[in-house]
Amino acid sequence: MSEHFLKIKELSAGVDGKEILHKIDLAVNAGETHVIMGPNGAGKSSLAGVLMGNPNYEVTGGTLEFKGEALDALSVNERAKRGIFLSFQNPVEVPGISLENFARSTLESRTGEKIRIWNFRKEVQKALDALEMDRSYAERDLNVGFSGGEKKKAEVLQMLLLKPSLAILDETDSGLDVDAVRTVSRGVREFQKDKEAALIIITHNAAILSSLKVDKVHILVDGRIVTSGGPELIEKIGREGFSEFEEKKA
Repeated sequence: MSEHFLKIKELSAGVDGKEILHKIDLAVNAGETHVIMGPNGAGKSSLAGVLMGNPNYEVTGGTLEFKGEALDALSVNERAKRGIFLSFQNPVEVPGISLENFARSTLESRTGEKIRIWNFRKEVQKALDALEMDRSYAERDLNVGFSGGEKKKAEVLQMLLLKPSLAILDETDSGLDVDAVRTVSRGVREFQKDKEAALIIITHNAAILSSLKVDKVHILVDGRIVTSGGPELIEKIGREGFSEFEEKKA
């Protein structure tokens, strides 16, 4: 297990001169699942954007390293090639390219290797079955005409196919009904079997976490991590909400 798989030290970042994240410290090892929770507007999605290199955010302080390499100067594409994956809250529609072809071309771009279509198609079908998605989705244009739940499943499908070193799930459970949450959770558990990879789950709802192994939980309020602990924090938030932690903000 790598000691410094993902290491964030006193990270501050903002948009248009307004600081949103304030001196974030976070260390994630390979094989671990970390959960970042917090009320709406806490900065959770901003943190995901900064980790992925979204150019809308300006890093104003601190350091961000992945596998010992500074990420500051790397673009979104370069970070993706390093094995960082981000699932979006609101996945966009991409007409003209099928879900299967998008995933295959993305994987080829990341690895630099040509992928045999038939072998990859079998992997796609296996992942579709795991997520209870009809196999016809593989040939449909990416997210075009998909329901909200289908788009979220398609994001998890891509995660399983791309096998990233670090996956960041940003509010993947938002807008899902109980059955869809259960299905997405099953896909996430499949990803967790890879002990060389790490997972960060960003959410304000504990529902998706009930059947997952979680190593650490961090509570983000007003752009600051105010508390970190074990899975017991998930149960506490489920019972009491975030009010206690909002009182701790600096």
